[in-house]
Amino acid sequence: MPTARWNGAVIAQSDDTVVVEGNHYFPADSIDASLLEESGTHTHCPWKGEASYKTLVVDGARNPDAAWYYPDPKPAAAEIKGRYAFWKGVQVAG
Repeated sequence: MPTARWNGAVIAQSDDTVVVEGNHYFPADSIDASLLEESGTHTHCPWKGEASYKTLVVDGARNPDAAWYYPDPKPAAAEIKGRYAFWKGVQVAG
């Protein structure tokens, strides 16, 4: 089962991920929301739309903007609405 881990903690785990451009997008209900903090960061992808970010906080360690999601993706990326992906040292395996 695909599992996202960082700093010794399981951030997300689900058999229902969507892989886009090599990134696993996990359903929101599979994420440990207690490990996420809001971030003011946003980026734009020409075909997916505007991404929003969250900071991971595990045992006092912070990983700024390590999770991202598309709150309102463009139609071509509709399958990732309500899903999160990770980077910046977050290991996804399974």
